[in-house]
Amino acid sequence: MNHSASTPLLAEELMQQLQGAPLQNIAQQLGTSTAETQSAVAMALPLLLGALGRNAQDAQGAQSLFGALQRDHMPQQAAGLGGGMDLGGLLGGLLGGGRQGGGAGADILGHILGGGQARAESGLGQASGLGANAGQLLQMLAPIVMSFLAQRVSAGGMDAGGLGQMLGQERASVQRQGTPGGDLLGSLLDQDGDGQVGLGDLLKIGGSLLGGRR
Repeated sequence: MNHSASTPLLAEELMQQLQGAPLQNIAQQLGTSTAETQSAVAMALPLLLGALGRNAQDAQGAQSLFGALQRDHMPQQAAGLGGGMDLGGLLGGLLGGGRQGGGAGADILGHILGGGQARAESGLGQASGLGANAGQLLQMLAPIVMSFLAQRVSAGGMDAGGLGQMLGQERASVQRQGTPGGDLLGSLLDQDGDGQVGLGDLLKIGGSLLGGRR
């Protein structure tokens, strides 16, 4: 399992699950091309998962996140899915549910990014070319990331400690790469940072999730 040291595995796995209809659905909602959306999502996932890893770095934070997953995101209602994520249903609720879905996503995003939310949206918007749409993308992805984690926790029989360890490894792998996620995450979440985003690094991590393709 040493490969987790070099690759943000959770981000990569979730990126694979979003291929096809889910990404097209997100692109449609944003009014962007599928290729542009895919590139932006590849930058956003490590950022969100890395931020969650930071939030869960101590026992209290991990327990709080674990409680939220159990309360709001566990896949009981999706028992017939064979343990997989119902991305179609989740996206349908978020995108088709309009205001309600967006409200839930904004709420979750606020919990994940805290005071760094505005910087995250601005940095991602700059790096991806989405501009103001970056905030909307992050709001769509936040509940998907939480549901993905809930499914992993459920399937693995994890407790809060296991969740914290898994997210800690993910965060470390993103930052160790010295890539997109690491630099953007650092500039967003370190309160003494100057808010400058390394666009080249952010594009690099997106490229790695896309298999080296732009």
